[in-house]
Amino acid sequence: MKIENLLETRTLGLGITVRNPIVMAPMTTSSANLDGTVSEAELSYYRTRSKGVGMVITATTYVSPSGKGFPGQFAAYNDSFLPGLKRLAENIKGEGALAILQIFHGGRMARPTEIPGGQTVSASAVAAERPGVTTPRAMTEAEIQDTIKAFGETTELAMRAGFDGVEIHGANTYLLQQFFSPHSNRREDKWGGSLEKRMNFPLAVIAEVKRVVKEKGSSNFIVGYRFSPEEIENPGITLEDTLLFIDVLANQGLSYLHASLMDFWQSSMRDKTNTKPMVCKILDQIHGRVPLIGVGSINTPEQAMKALESGAKFIALGKELIMEPEWVKKIEMGRISDIRTTLSIKDEKSLDIPKPLWDAIINSPGWFPMTNEKL
Repeated sequence: MKIENLLETRTLGLGITVRNPIVMAPMTTSSANLDGTVSEAELSYYRTRSKGVGMVITATTYVSPSGKGFPGQFAAYNDSFLPGLKRLAENIKGEGALAILQIFHGGRMARPTEIPGGQTVSASAVAAERPGVTTPRAMTEAEIQDTIKAFGETTELAMRAGFDGVEIHGANTYLLQQFFSPHSNRREDKWGGSLEKRMNFPLAVIAEVKRVVKEKGSSNFIVGYRFSPEEIENPGITLEDTLLFIDVLANQGLSYLHASLMDFWQSSMRDKTNTKPMVCKILDQIHGRVPLIGVGSINTPEQAMKALESGAKFIALGKELIMEPEWVKKIEMGRISDIRTTLSIKDEKSLDIPKPLWDAIINSPGWFPMTNEKL
C-alpha cells in the first residue's frame, strides 16, 4: 500500500463519502464547563484536530443525568446543551471533517458524586471488580425503557445541532456493555440470561436511534456502534460472544462498527494460546457487510497503512492526534518526518490541549512519550 492511500476518499454505509480513512478517536477531555456545556477550550481543541482527518468522533456525552461518567464531561440530554453542541459540530465541520457525537450512559461506572442521588444503576446489582466502586441498583423495566428513549432523544438533539451522526458507545465497561456482559447482567427477564437476551438492550437502543433518524427524515445521518471484544472478568464477555453479537450487529443497517482495542493487532486477553489478532476474526465475521473502524497503538503512517491492509476501512488515531494535530496535513504536504512523536512541557498552549487533559497527561508517566525536559 502506498502513502497516498491514507488520503483517498472512503465510503460509509448509506454511501456517505469521507475524505480519507483517518478518524479522530473518541477521547475523554474532562474539560466541559461546570454546567455540562461544551467549553471554549474544547471547541479550540476539536477545531485544531479536525484539520485533515476524515471524521471526528467526540468524547462521549451522557444521555441522562444518571449516566454521567466523570467530572468535566459535557452533556446532551436537553435543549439547554444545544447551543454548545451546535458550536462543536460547526467547529469540526468547518475544517472539512464529519462530526460524530458519541453517546452513552455510564451505568455502574458512573460517578456517584456526579449523579443525582448518588446511586448508580446497571443491568444487575453487581459491582465492578475494581477498587473504590459502589454496588449499583438493578434497573427497573421503566428505567430501561426511559434510558432507551433517552438515547433517541439525544440523537435528535445531535441532528438539530448539525452533527453528521452519532456513535452509540457499547464498549469500555459502560451501560450497553454491562447489559451484554454475563458479569454485570444476572437478570432473568427478557433483558438477561442467555447470550441472545443479553443482546436485547443494545439492540433496542440501536432500534430507537434508527427510529428517530428515520422519523426526522435524515437518510444520510450516520449511526455507528462501538464495542469491546472481551472482558477479563469471569464470567465475562468472550471473543466468541462478541463474534456472535457482531454477526447480528452487521445486519442492523449501521453505518459502521468500531472495535475498541488497546493495540490494533492484539490477540485474545482471555485465551493466550490463541495468537491470531482479534481484528482479523472480527473482519472475517463482518464479511464485508459493514465498514470497520480499527484503533490501537497506530502511531506512524506506515503502521496505519499496514492496518488498512487488514481490511479495516478506517483507522482511528487517539494520542497521535493529541501530540500531532496536523498528522494528516503533514502527510499531504510530504512532511512525514516532521510528524511530532513526543510531547514537551512547552506544548500545552501551542497544541490547544485543555488544561484538565494536559494535567492528566503530565501526571500519568508513560501515558505519552515525553521529551527529557524536567516537569
